[in-house]
Amino acid sequence: MKTTKDFYTMKQNQEKITMMTAYDYPSAKQVEAAGIDMILVGDSLGMTVLGYESTVQVTLDDMIHHSKAARRGAPNTFIVSDLPIGTVGVSIEHDVKNALKLYQATNCNAVKAEGGHLTDFIAACKNIGIPVVAHLGLTPQSVGIMGYAVQGKTKDAAEKLIEDSIAVMKAGAIALVLEAVPSDLAKVITEKLSIPVIGIGAGIDTDGQVLVYHDVLKYAVDRKPKFVKVFGDFSTGVDALKQYHQEVKSKQFPTEEYMYKVKVMGEIND
Repeated sequence: MKTTKDFYTMKQNQEKITMMTAYDYPSAKQVEAAGIDMILVGDSLGMTVLGYESTVQVTLDDMIHHSKAARRGAPNTFIVSDLPIGTVGVSIEHDVKNALKLYQATNCNAVKAEGGHLTDFIAACKNIGIPVVAHLGLTPQSVGIMGYAVQGKTKDAAEKLIEDSIAVMKAGAIALVLEAVPSDLAKVITEKLSIPVIGIGAGIDTDGQVLVYHDVLKYAVDRKPKFVKVFGDFSTGVDALKQYHQEVKSKQFPTEEYMYKVKVMGEIND
């Protein structure tokens, strides 16, 4: 399993870091088998797995449940687990308690928290040994306020993002996820930080990239954000399920090949 130190070395050596967002045992197992560096159990599971319209309905119990499943599927991969809306940003005592619960219950390697206002929380977690990955730019938990839009498009907004990025690093964040920002701004932030910057919709100059398992494999998702490239097509599963449905209806399945052939009924009747 790679460590935080390994990711710092990768940044220094300009070796790109791969991260995949996965939410359960089978997806995490596939991600580990592919050799991907990190797994993010994101609260985006609200939309991709639970069928919600956004991340805001996701609870801490949801995150614990899915993160434990992902850990069982990927025992040898660095896993980051999301702190959902309402679990941080209330008070240091409240926030750290939730972070500790998530960290201990799931055996993840780090927790992730959205927003540049959480520097005190990040520092408090560092003090008790909880690694925190910060998340800036488009922060989905704040979609009700900011909407789904590219962030940092104005001079003032860009300067604020740079300022927040440096602040979370100084507070003790071990890495930064930077979402939906102009590529030239992401390049500047990446160069200014000594911690790895993982981009999603942030161009090629970040230290690494993260995408969502379901998006990459076109698995039961209808959306396709601009920054997503589809590398496989699980949507063909619908055709396979239709074939199963038709073969059962027409009595084509199961054939003898799929039956147990031990003859016991005669003995029972006797």
